[in-house]
Amino acid sequence: MTQTIYFIVAIAIAGAITVLLRALPFAILSKLRKATFVKKLGQWMPVGIMLILAAVTFFGELTARPATWWITVASLAVTIAVHYLTKRKTMWSVLVGTACYVTLLAFFG
Repeated sequence: MTQTIYFIVAIAIAGAITVLLRALPFAILSKLRKATFVKKLGQWMPVGIMLILAAVTFFGELTARPATWWITVASLAVTIAVHYLTKRKTMWSVLVGTACYVTLLAFFG
C-alpha cells in the first residue's frame, strides 16, 4: 500500500469513527428522553459542569500566579456583578469578566 493511500484510508476510518461517536449519544438519548433521570440531568449537569470548570480555573490561576491573586478575585467579582446586573445574561458576564481579567493582567500582571 502506498503512503498516500494509507493516509487516505486512515483519515476515512478516523472520520467514520468520529461521526459514529458523535451520533451515538443522540441515538441513545432519543429513547431515554422521557425518563425523569435524564430530564434532571439535563437541568443540573450544565450548571454543575460550569461550576467545576470555574472552580478549577479559579484555583488554578491563584496557584499559578500567587502574586496577582487580586486580579483573579477582582475579575470574578466583576463577572458575578455583571451577571446579576444584566439579569443573568451569561454571555455578557463572561465577556466583561474575561475582558476585565485580560486588561488587569496586561497592566498589572
